[in-house]
Amino acid sequence: MALKTFVKLNSITNLTDARYGSGMYVNLLGFDLDRSSATYVSPELFREITGWVSGVDFVGEFTGESHLDLLEVLRDYPSITWIECNNFEAVKSLSTSDYSLIYKIQLEDLDKLTEEMIDLISKSGTVIHVCSDDNELTDIDLYSLKRVTQNVKVLLGTGITEGNILDLVADTGIFGISLSGGEELKPGLKDLNELADILEKLETEE
Repeated sequence: MALKTFVKLNSITNLTDARYGSGMYVNLLGFDLDRSSATYVSPELFREITGWVSGVDFVGEFTGESHLDLLEVLRDYPSITWIECNNFEAVKSLSTSDYSLIYKIQLEDLDKLTEEMIDLISKSGTVIHVCSDDNELTDIDLYSLKRVTQNVKVLLGTGITEGNILDLVADTGIFGISLSGGEELKPGLKDLNELADILEKLETEE
């Protein structure tokens, strides 16, 4: 069994989401490493969670830090091989590092990407992660997405539903999608219905 597109699960905070994602053959599990965030995952919790999963790569998710700050934090997370950051200068500085990179950007800011930025992103193999607080995609949004996906790999992290996921994958040229889990109701117990509905739509027999 495999999935029809590349999938990242964002800001994992518990073993339930991590094991479910691994079992569904997602590609990346993201962990929020911003100490001021409500979803921050300490090195100890990270080791506790990731020690039980296999077959996925791990992403360190950051907000605003410089590339030197990122690298300092990552010393305590040696199994992380991807970095996601919304600071373009940090991503640019890390473009020659051994990490795979994701540049997180708001959907409404896609049109602010210059040709120079797109060229650097493309040449470095960086993936763009497109997010939005408004979980709906307009025709203008889709046009902006298609413009960018012609040149770089895009993970779409907004406007995704069980009903539109297959059309989005087929029609927009996106590299993949990102989805978010949530808090456990109690240890080991979660409502995974919405996440499961979307991932099950993407299931395919190899």
